[in-house]
Amino acid sequence: MAVRQDTIWERFLSPVVRLFIDEDGLRHYADSIDWEKESDRFRRDDVIIPSYYSSQNFHGVTGGYLNSGAAVSYDPITQYVIPPNETIVRQALIDAIKVKPRRILDLGCGTGSTTLMLKQAFPQAEVIGLDLSPYMLVRAEHKAINAGLDIAWRHGNAEKTGLSDASFDLVTASLLFHETPDTVSLAILRESFRLLVTGGQVLILDGNQKTLRQLEWLNDLFEEPYIREYANASIDANMGAAGFEAVRTQDIWWINQVTSGIKPIVSENLRQYTSTSIDTTIDNNNLEGVGSPAFGIIA
Repeated sequence: MAVRQDTIWERFLSPVVRLFIDEDGLRHYADSIDWEKESDRFRRDDVIIPSYYSSQNFHGVTGGYLNSGAAVSYDPITQYVIPPNETIVRQALIDAIKVKPRRILDLGCGTGSTTLMLKQAFPQAEVIGLDLSPYMLVRAEHKAINAGLDIAWRHGNAEKTGLSDASFDLVTASLLFHETPDTVSLAILRESFRLLVTGGQVLILDGNQKTLRQLEWLNDLFEEPYIREYANASIDANMGAAGFEAVRTQDIWWINQVTSGIKPIVSENLRQYTSTSIDTTIDNNNLEGVGSPAFGIIA
């Protein structure tokens, strides 16, 4: 994994973080795997890697996530750079789930940290983790196997997954949007809308946009190519543009946020439940026929 030596991370933060990381253990793990052979099990020929992803360095790492080194180092680094604690922040997404999901799609799943938590929270649900890097999926699968969790891992682009319309009850993305241009983030939300059943929920966990706008030095610290574009955008507005309703953003420990949206019940679905007689009240019990997980919303 080639790292630019002039980055803030390499000059100041990396030496501190390395005091707490078992580099020998990581090196042993990395050397024990035939990464090209393993990643070929996930790599799909129909997946086109977009230039915004392949032509940029993320976190000062040359080549971004399209290498095995990024897959090995991501977890040890992330646990120390997400205050106050990575698990607490990711748990905020789990706590924000308001549907009883039967099928869950985790977009930009990376090494599967949130994906595993989703499966643990909903053991009966079918959970799929999707990512553009087959190397990250190799690491994610190893973590799932070690945890005894049955999760499907899929190589794919969150903008155009190739999955069926209205086939998921819950779509999530953790720490993905700050690594994409705003137009791509909007495209991902529109794809999420297509994938969700009526009443399904989308949840986006990422950096706090208000905080990032107010503290410019944080943008330099994270060394992400699209961080300023993300900071000046609005996930709330993009969710509305994608068609979601009941959009709500919750601050998580000042530096992160979770945004939720619901795919609404379209008026065409409601008309069949409205009487054409003088009594136009709607029998709410009949709404169960819509078949939406929204009727299993947890109070």
